Amino acid sequence: MNRAKTLFTASLMLTIIACAAHPDPIVDMKGVNPELFSQDWEDCEGYSEQIAMGKGVAKGAGAGAVVGAVGGAIHDDVGRGAASGALIGATRSGLTADRDKQQVFKRCLRGRGYRVLN
Repeated sequence: MNRAKTLFTASLMLTIIACAAHPDPIVDMKGVNPELFSQDWEDCEGYSEQIAMGKGVAKGAGAGAVVGAVGGAIHDDVGRGAASGALIGATRSGLTADRDKQQVFKRCLRGRGYRVLN
């Protein structure tokens, strides 16, 4: 039960971090049609949402748990090693997925002719 609580807490923290780390692109609005921009924004946001954060986090947690369990076996604490590895793997995968989402969003806007400043 302790590992389940750790994984749940890690997932919750990762979700909060990912939401906070996903800043909206800053776009130079000079000469931009607001209605067209609004539609393009929604389209680009939709593309960025295609990156499946949950699957990446789950895979990262699984891989981290295996690596952590192996490390934990060396120190006679497989459970703690697996839990630590899962936490590290999930966090790393979540942050990578968030970075990828931001890049897709910004590339989409740039591809539609907007000047993205960040």
